[in-house]
Amino acid sequence: MKTFRNSRQIASAASALLAAVALGIAGTAAAQQNSTGGTVGGSTTDNTSAGNANGTGMPQIQQQGAVSYVSGGVGQDESMALRQAAHRWPLSLRFTGTGGNYLADIHVKIADAHGTNVLDTTSLGPYMLVKVPPGRYSVHASYSGVAKTSAVTVGSSGTARASFTW
Repeated sequence: MKTFRNSRQIASAASALLAAVALGIAGTAAAQQNSTGGTVGGSTTDNTSAGNANGTGMPQIQQQGAVSYVSGGVGQDESMALRQAAHRWPLSLRFTGTGGNYLADIHVKIADAHGTNVLDTTSLGPYMLVKVPPGRYSVHASYSGVAKTSAVTVGSSGTARASFTW
């Protein structure tokens, strides 16, 4: 084990340690690949990453037909931003494993009361916020070939929530 004899050596070692930690954090912020080669987060060159498009930590808002949605939450900033914004979105979805671990690459289909699909997409992280009109919906979520369904009612005020666990 190396010992340090003076404050200059200690300061130099501390600076080296801080630089290594900063590089480690920056490295983990890059996009992660899942076992099928799909992206599970974003990168600093991808506008779907936390804060890149708007500086708020929120991922890029997507549009499909009349439905707006946002998904993500892989990083801590993005996860916190999505949780804080949930009360402003009519429908909030969460995807976790049985141990509470967060999941990504969840195929999500939302159908209205008439059975018409209003959203068909893949969640990039454990949280998905969706702007749909008030009404009854069936949310179908599939992860690793296992499908689950939840019925939700979105009221004119407040938010509906559904959690899926695999």
